Amino acid sequence: MKAIIFSLLGWMFLPVMDGFAKYLSTDLPVLQITWARYFFTVAFTLPIMFFFFNKQLVWSDKPKLQILRGLILLSANICFFYSISVISLAKALTLAFIAPLIVTAFSPLLLGEKVGFKRWTAVIIGFIGSLVVIRPGFLEINLASFAALGTGVMYGFYLIITRKLSTSDNPLLTLLITGLVGAIIVSIIMPFVWIKPTISQWYMMSGIGVFACIGHLFLILSLKYADASKLAPLGYTEIIPNVFIGYYFFSDFPDFWTFLGLFIIIISGIYISRREIKVDTYK
Repeated sequence: MKAIIFSLLGWMFLPVMDGFAKYLSTDLPVLQITWARYFFTVAFTLPIMFFFFNKQLVWSDKPKLQILRGLILLSANICFFYSISVISLAKALTLAFIAPLIVTAFSPLLLGEKVGFKRWTAVIIGFIGSLVVIRPGFLEINLASFAALGTGVMYGFYLIITRKLSTSDNPLLTLLITGLVGAIIVSIIMPFVWIKPTISQWYMMSGIGVFACIGHLFLILSLKYADASKLAPLGYTEIIPNVFIGYYFFSDFPDFWTFLGLFIIIISGIYISRREIKVDTYK
């Protein structure tokens, strides 16, 4: 029960970060918003880890893989923040939900896992769901939709690397290194794109980091009490506060096709997750 509560809390906090990012995107560059997400996340995470988890912070056995993971997540964040600056939160998140399908599609090649016919069918159906949302040929294709899909693709590879690291590195260390990689790289770019924020924008920028930090810490805590594969379907609950924030603050409500595509992608993702649990059970 603790695992479910912590996981749900994590997925409830992260959409607040997305709402702040979308609001700020009308006045500030996407890269500056991304910088805020990393800088303030590291600023809040470092004290927590050194005061409460310092004994668990042993240097990584796979530093190159850790850096690659950080670069991929940084790219995914930039794509997602760009996408929500143009399209609705719900549509962007729905397209990003293809991440578990990407994991399944590439796990035979990168993780050496066997994927049977039924899971391949679920992957194909999930991709059809993303096409339902975009509706190529019926709606004008925009870069933001592809950026949201790119978010899902990159997040899928991020999850694959996380699986590789889970057998060797502490998850808290992984979280810290990922944040540092993003913060250092985006800080180098900042002088070229910086726009001076107002006081209220500073509050929101720091809020992005706070909610990202709290959300990810809750997700890490949930993994102490249950396996990731069993908690994975709970990630789809993120769409609920996402839709609420989009409607209440930005007057965006998903249309029928977005809901239909979301339903198809979620059903495919849950099916894949359930199959993985069964496979793990029989190992």
